Amino acid sequence: MSRRKLYRMPQQGKLKGVCAGIAHYLDIPVLLVRAITVLSLFCGLFMFTLIAYIILASVLDEMPQDERNNHQKRTTRQILDEADQALRNGEQRLRDMERYVTSETFNVRSRFRQL
Repeated sequence: MSRRKLYRMPQQGKLKGVCAGIAHYLDIPVLLVRAITVLSLFCGLFMFTLIAYIILASVLDEMPQDERNNHQKRTTRQILDEADQALRNGEQRLRDMERYVTSETFNVRSRFRQL
C-alpha cells in the first residue's frame, strides 16, 4: 500500500487548495469534495466546516514540485481500462474456482474429508 501524504494543492484549488488536496489524497473527483463542502455549509455545519477549512489551510503543507510532477491525471479511458482488467482477472479466478469445484478431484477430496 502506497503511503501518501495529505497536501494542499493551490494550483488546482479555488481558495487555498484544501479540497483539491483532499480529493487527490482520497482519489476522488475534486468536484465531489467541493460539493460536499458547500452542502455542509448550508446544512447546519457552517461553523464546523469553516473552522475545519481554516485549520486545514494553515496546517497542511503545499504539495512539493517533485510530487506535483509525478502526479499525473488519469483519463477516463485509463480508469475504465483498469476496471476492465480487474473484472477480467476476477472473472478468470472465478472460472478457475468453478472448474475446480465441479471437478472429480474436488469430489474425491471432499469425500475423504467426510470420512
